[in-house]
Amino acid sequence: MPPLVHAKLVCIESLLDVPATLGKPNKRWHLAFTTIYCSRTIYSLSGKPVVGKKPIKISSSPSYTTLNINLDTDHFKIHQSSLSELVKKKDLDHLEKFGGIAGIAHAIGTDMDGGINGGPEDVARRQQAFGSNTYRKPPTKGFFHFVVEAFKDLTIFILLGCAALSLGFGIKEHGLKEGWYDGGSIFVAVFLVIAVSAISNYRQNRQFDKLSKISDNMKINVVRSRRRQTVLIFELVVGDVVCLKIGDQVPADGLFIDGHSLQIDESSMTGESDHVEINHIKNPFLVSGTKVADGYGQMLVT
Repeated sequence: MPPLVHAKLVCIESLLDVPATLGKPNKRWHLAFTTIYCSRTIYSLSGKPVVGKKPIKISSSPSYTTLNINLDTDHFKIHQSSLSELVKKKDLDHLEKFGGIAGIAHAIGTDMDGGINGGPEDVARRQQAFGSNTYRKPPTKGFFHFVVEAFKDLTIFILLGCAALSLGFGIKEHGLKEGWYDGGSIFVAVFLVIAVSAISNYRQNRQFDKLSKISDNMKINVVRSRRRQTVLIFELVVGDVVCLKIGDQVPADGLFIDGHSLQIDESSMTGESDHVEINHIKNPFLVSGTKVADGYGQMLVT
Protein backbone atom coordinates (compact mmCIF):
# COMPACT_ATOMS: atom_id res chain seq x y z
CA MET A 1 0.00 0.00 0.00
CA PRO A 2 1.41 3.44 -0.92
CA PRO A 3 2.39 5.62 2.05
CA LEU A 4 -0.03 8.41 1.04
CA VAL A 5 -3.03 6.03 0.93
CA HIS A 6 -2.05 4.49 4.27
CA ALA A 7 -1.79 7.91 5.91
CA LYS A 8 -5.22 8.93 4.66
CA LEU A 9 -6.81 5.69 5.93
CA VAL A 10 -5.26 6.27 9.35
CA CYS A 11 -6.75 9.81 9.41
CA ILE A 12 -10.19 8.43 8.50
CA GLU A 13 -10.03 5.82 11.29
CA SER A 14 -9.13 8.53 13.82
CA LEU A 15 -12.00 10.71 12.65
CA LEU A 16 -14.54 7.85 12.85
CA ASP A 17 -13.55 7.24 16.47
CA VAL A 18 -15.91 9.79 18.06
CA PRO A 19 -15.06 10.59 21.71
CA ALA A 20 -17.88 9.76 24.13
CA THR A 21 -17.36 13.02 26.02
CA LEU A 22 -18.60 15.15 23.10
CA GLY A 23 -22.03 16.67 23.39
CA LYS A 24 -24.78 16.10 20.83
CA PRO A 25 -24.17 19.35 18.83
CA ASN A 26 -20.42 18.73 18.73
CA LYS A 27 -21.00 15.15 17.56
CA ARG A 28 -23.05 16.47 14.63
CA TRP A 29 -20.28 18.85 13.61
CA HIS A 30 -17.72 16.06 13.92
CA LEU A 31 -19.85 13.74 11.77
CA ALA A 32 -20.30 16.42 9.09
CA PHE A 33 -16.56 17.11 8.95
CA THR A 34 -15.80 13.37 8.77
CA THR A 35 -18.26 12.91 5.90
CA ILE A 36 -16.72 15.76 3.87
CA TYR A 37 -13.18 14.56 4.49
CA CYS A 38 -13.98 10.96 3.57
CA SER A 39 -15.73 11.99 0.34
CA ARG A 40 -12.78 14.15 -0.76
CA THR A 41 -10.37 11.33 0.09
CA ILE A 42 -12.37 8.80 -1.98
CA TYR A 43 -12.43 11.20 -4.93
CA SER A 44 -8.69 11.76 -4.76
CA LEU A 45 -7.94 8.04 -4.52
CA SER A 46 -10.18 7.22 -7.46
CA GLY A 47 -8.34 9.72 -9.66
CA LYS A 48 -11.42 11.86 -10.28
CA PRO A 49 -11.22 15.65 -9.90
CA VAL A 50 -12.92 17.24 -6.91
CA VAL A 51 -16.31 18.74 -7.70
CA GLY A 52 -16.11 22.46 -8.28
CA LYS A 53 -12.50 22.42 -9.47
CA LYS A 54 -11.60 22.25 -13.11
CA PRO A 55 -8.27 20.87 -14.27
CA ILE A 56 -5.82 23.61 -15.11
CA LYS A 57 -4.59 23.62 -18.66
CA ILE A 58 -1.19 25.17 -19.22
CA SER A 59 -0.90 26.49 -22.72
CA SER A 60 2.46 26.01 -24.34
CA SER A 61 4.18 29.26 -25.24
CA PRO A 62 7.55 30.02 -26.74
CA SER A 63 10.37 31.33 -24.59
CA TYR A 64 10.64 34.48 -26.71
CA THR A 65 8.41 37.40 -27.65
CA THR A 66 7.32 37.82 -31.25
CA LEU A 67 7.36 41.40 -32.50
CA ASN A 68 5.47 42.59 -35.57
CA ILE A 69 8.09 44.76 -37.22
CA ASN A 70 8.71 46.14 -40.68
CA LEU A 71 12.41 45.45 -40.96
CA ASP A 72 14.07 45.52 -44.36
CA THR A 73 16.10 42.33 -43.93
CA ASP A 74 17.72 42.77 -47.34
CA HIS A 75 19.60 45.87 -46.14
CA PHE A 76 19.44 45.86 -42.31
CA LYS A 77 19.94 43.07 -39.78
CA ILE A 78 18.92 44.79 -36.55
CA HIS A 79 15.74 46.45 -35.34
CA GLN A 80 15.38 49.97 -33.98
CA SER A 81 14.21 48.73 -30.56
CA SER A 82 17.46 46.79 -30.14
CA LEU A 83 19.52 49.86 -31.03
CA SER A 84 17.57 52.05 -28.60
CA GLU A 85 17.92 49.60 -25.72
CA LEU A 86 21.63 49.20 -26.45
CA VAL A 87 22.40 52.90 -25.89
CA LYS A 88 19.76 53.46 -23.22
CA LYS A 89 21.07 50.70 -20.95
CA LYS A 90 24.73 51.21 -21.97
CA ASP A 91 25.14 47.44 -22.05
CA LEU A 92 28.67 46.52 -23.14
CA ASP A 93 27.94 42.79 -23.05
CA HIS A 94 25.00 43.23 -25.39
CA LEU A 95 27.17 45.33 -27.67
CA GLU A 96 29.79 42.59 -27.83
CA LYS A 97 27.11 40.05 -28.80
CA PHE A 98 26.43 42.14 -31.90
CA GLY A 99 30.13 42.13 -32.74
CA GLY A 100 31.01 45.49 -31.23
CA ILE A 101 30.63 48.82 -32.99
CA ALA A 102 31.85 47.29 -36.26
CA GLY A 103 29.14 44.65 -36.01
CA ILE A 104 26.46 47.29 -35.43
CA ALA A 105 27.74 49.31 -38.40
CA HIS A 106 27.59 46.22 -40.60
CA ALA A 107 24.07 45.38 -39.39
CA ILE A 108 22.75 48.82 -40.38
CA GLY A 109 24.68 48.98 -43.63
CA THR A 110 27.24 51.67 -42.76
CA ASP A 111 30.86 52.02 -43.74
CA MET A 112 32.56 53.49 -40.65
CA ASP A 113 35.10 55.28 -42.84
CA GLY A 114 32.84 56.43 -45.69
CA GLY A 115 29.45 56.67 -43.97
CA ILE A 116 26.19 55.77 -45.67
CA ASN A 117 25.37 56.17 -49.35
CA GLY A 118 23.20 59.20 -48.57
CA GLY A 119 21.10 59.02 -51.71
CA PRO A 120 17.36 59.78 -51.61
CA GLU A 121 16.45 56.08 -51.79
CA ASP A 122 18.92 55.14 -49.05
CA VAL A 123 17.70 57.92 -46.74
CA ALA A 124 14.03 57.04 -47.36
CA ARG A 125 14.74 53.35 -46.71
CA ARG A 126 16.44 54.14 -43.41
CA GLN A 127 13.67 56.48 -42.30
CA GLN A 128 11.11 53.79 -43.05
CA ALA A 129 13.03 51.09 -41.18
CA PHE A 130 14.30 53.10 -38.19
CA GLY A 131 12.26 56.32 -38.14
CA SER A 132 13.39 59.91 -38.53
CA ASN A 133 15.27 62.15 -36.10
CA THR A 134 12.21 64.28 -35.32
CA TYR A 135 9.75 64.76 -32.49
CA ARG A 136 6.10 65.71 -32.39
CA LYS A 137 5.77 69.42 -31.72
CA PRO A 138 2.98 70.56 -29.40
CA PRO A 139 0.43 72.95 -30.93
CA THR A 140 1.12 76.66 -30.56
CA LYS A 141 -0.67 78.20 -27.58
CA GLY A 142 -2.57 81.44 -28.09
CA PHE A 143 -3.01 84.36 -25.72
CA PHE A 144 -6.48 83.20 -24.64
CA HIS A 145 -4.97 79.93 -23.37
CA PHE A 146 -2.76 81.80 -20.90
CA VAL A 147 -5.70 83.95 -19.77
CA VAL A 148 -7.64 80.79 -18.92
CA GLU A 149 -4.59 79.35 -17.13
CA ALA A 150 -4.31 82.54 -15.04
CA PHE A 151 -7.97 82.22 -14.02
CA LYS A 152 -7.29 78.72 -12.68
CA ASP A 153 -5.13 80.08 -9.87
CA LEU A 154 -6.75 79.51 -6.45
CA THR A 155 -5.73 82.97 -5.25
CA ILE A 156 -7.56 84.56 -8.17
CA PHE A 157 -10.70 82.62 -7.29
CA ILE A 158 -10.52 83.80 -3.67
CA LEU A 159 -10.00 87.42 -4.72
CA LEU A 160 -12.91 87.26 -7.17
CA GLY A 161 -15.13 85.85 -4.43
CA CYS A 162 -14.10 88.61 -2.03
CA ALA A 163 -14.68 91.22 -4.73
CA ALA A 164 -18.17 89.87 -5.40
CA LEU A 165 -19.08 89.89 -1.69
CA SER A 166 -17.65 93.38 -1.20
CA LEU A 167 -19.54 94.65 -4.23
CA GLY A 168 -22.81 93.10 -3.07
CA PHE A 169 -22.61 94.36 0.53
CA GLY A 170 -21.39 97.79 -0.59
CA ILE A 171 -24.30 98.30 -2.99
CA LYS A 172 -26.77 97.06 -0.37
CA GLU A 173 -25.42 99.38 2.31
CA HIS A 174 -24.50 102.53 0.36
CA GLY A 175 -26.45 102.13 -2.86
CA LEU A 176 -25.21 101.62 -6.39
CA LYS A 177 -23.76 105.11 -6.75
CA GLU A 178 -21.17 104.80 -3.95
CA GLY A 179 -21.32 101.14 -2.94
CA TRP A 180 -19.40 99.71 -5.87
CA TYR A 181 -16.08 101.44 -5.09
CA ASP A 182 -14.47 98.76 -2.90
CA GLY A 183 -15.69 95.73 -4.82
CA GLY A 184 -15.04 97.33 -8.18
CA SER A 185 -11.50 98.24 -7.18
CA ILE A 186 -10.77 94.62 -6.23
CA PHE A 187 -12.18 93.42 -9.56
CA VAL A 188 -9.97 95.85 -11.48
CA ALA A 189 -6.90 94.78 -9.51
CA VAL A 190 -7.64 91.09 -10.13
CA PHE A 191 -8.09 91.59 -13.88
CA LEU A 192 -4.85 93.57 -14.03
CA VAL A 193 -3.01 90.69 -12.34
CA ILE A 194 -4.54 88.21 -14.80
CA ALA A 195 -3.61 90.38 -17.78
CA VAL A 196 -0.01 90.88 -16.64
CA SER A 197 0.43 87.18 -15.91
CA ALA A 198 -1.08 86.11 -19.25
CA ILE A 199 1.03 88.61 -21.24
CA SER A 200 4.23 87.51 -19.48
CA ASN A 201 3.60 83.81 -20.06
CA TYR A 202 2.59 84.45 -23.68
CA ARG A 203 5.84 86.32 -24.38
CA GLN A 204 7.91 83.57 -22.77
CA ASN A 205 6.16 81.00 -24.92
CA ARG A 206 6.87 83.01 -28.07
CA GLN A 207 10.55 83.25 -27.14
CA PHE A 208 10.66 79.51 -26.57
CA ASP A 209 9.12 78.93 -30.01
CA LYS A 210 11.80 81.13 -31.59
CA LEU A 211 14.57 79.21 -29.83
CA SER A 212 12.96 75.97 -30.93
CA LYS A 213 12.98 77.13 -34.56
CA ILE A 214 16.67 78.01 -34.23
CA SER A 215 17.45 74.53 -32.90
CA ASP A 216 15.44 73.04 -35.76
CA ASN A 217 17.87 74.69 -38.18
CA MET A 218 20.93 73.26 -36.41
CA LYS A 219 23.42 71.96 -38.98
CA ILE A 220 25.39 68.78 -38.40
CA ASN A 221 28.64 67.65 -40.05
CA VAL A 222 28.30 64.10 -41.38
CA VAL A 223 30.24 61.76 -43.66
CA ARG A 224 28.24 60.39 -46.59
CA SER A 225 29.62 58.66 -49.67
CA ARG A 226 33.12 59.24 -48.24
CA ARG A 227 32.59 63.00 -48.34
CA ARG A 228 32.11 65.37 -45.43
CA GLN A 229 28.92 67.40 -45.81
CA THR A 230 26.42 69.40 -43.75
CA VAL A 231 22.81 68.36 -43.10
CA LEU A 232 20.05 69.63 -40.84
CA ILE A 233 19.57 67.84 -37.53
CA PHE A 234 16.18 66.47 -38.60
CA GLU A 235 17.74 65.01 -41.75
CA LEU A 236 19.95 62.63 -39.76
CA VAL A 237 19.20 58.95 -40.19
CA VAL A 238 20.34 55.80 -38.43
CA GLY A 239 23.76 54.85 -39.78
CA ASP A 240 25.04 58.39 -40.29
CA VAL A 241 28.63 59.07 -39.21
CA VAL A 242 28.60 62.40 -37.33
CA CYS A 243 31.70 64.53 -36.71
CA LEU A 244 31.84 66.10 -33.23
CA LYS A 245 34.02 68.89 -31.81
CA ILE A 246 34.12 71.06 -28.68
CA GLY A 247 30.84 72.89 -28.10
CA ASP A 248 28.74 70.64 -30.34
CA GLN A 249 25.52 69.13 -29.13
CA VAL A 250 25.16 65.39 -29.61
CA PRO A 251 22.35 65.32 -32.19
CA ALA A 252 21.17 61.74 -31.61
CA ASP A 253 21.93 58.58 -29.64
CA GLY A 254 24.94 56.77 -30.99
CA LEU A 255 28.20 54.90 -30.57
CA PHE A 256 31.75 56.22 -30.48
CA ILE A 257 33.76 55.35 -33.61
CA ASP A 258 37.02 57.22 -33.29
CA GLY A 259 38.45 60.42 -31.79
CA HIS A 260 40.80 61.94 -29.26
CA SER A 261 40.15 62.83 -25.59
CA LEU A 262 36.39 63.07 -26.16
CA GLN A 263 34.59 64.18 -23.01
CA ILE A 264 30.85 64.77 -22.77
CA ASP A 265 28.88 67.05 -20.46
CA GLU A 266 25.82 65.00 -19.37
CA SER A 267 24.64 67.44 -16.69
CA SER A 268 21.46 68.17 -18.67
CA MET A 269 20.56 64.48 -18.41
CA THR A 270 22.02 63.27 -15.12
CA GLY A 271 22.51 66.50 -13.16
CA GLU A 272 26.16 65.66 -12.45
CA SER A 273 28.75 68.29 -13.36
CA ASP A 274 31.63 65.86 -13.92
CA HIS A 275 32.45 65.27 -17.58
CA VAL A 276 32.16 61.73 -18.90
CA GLU A 277 35.03 60.28 -20.92
CA ILE A 278 34.00 58.45 -24.10
CA ASN A 279 36.17 55.56 -25.34
CA HIS A 280 35.93 52.14 -26.96
CA ILE A 281 36.67 50.11 -23.83
CA LYS A 282 34.43 51.32 -21.00
CA ASN A 283 31.94 53.81 -22.41
CA PRO A 284 31.35 54.09 -26.17
CA PHE A 285 27.75 55.31 -25.72
CA LEU A 286 26.64 58.86 -26.65
CA VAL A 287 23.26 60.26 -25.61
CA SER A 288 21.24 62.80 -27.55
CA GLY A 289 21.08 66.29 -26.02
CA THR A 290 24.45 66.15 -24.25
CA LYS A 291 27.35 68.45 -25.22
CA VAL A 292 30.97 67.93 -26.17
CA ALA A 293 33.11 69.45 -23.40
CA ASP A 294 36.53 68.51 -24.74
CA GLY A 295 38.21 66.67 -27.57
CA TYR A 296 36.78 65.59 -30.90
CA GLY A 297 35.52 62.42 -32.50
CA GLN A 298 33.11 60.61 -34.78
CA MET A 299 29.94 58.80 -33.77
CA LEU A 300 27.61 56.28 -35.39
CA VAL A 301 23.96 57.35 -35.17
CA THR A 302 21.75 54.60 -33.78
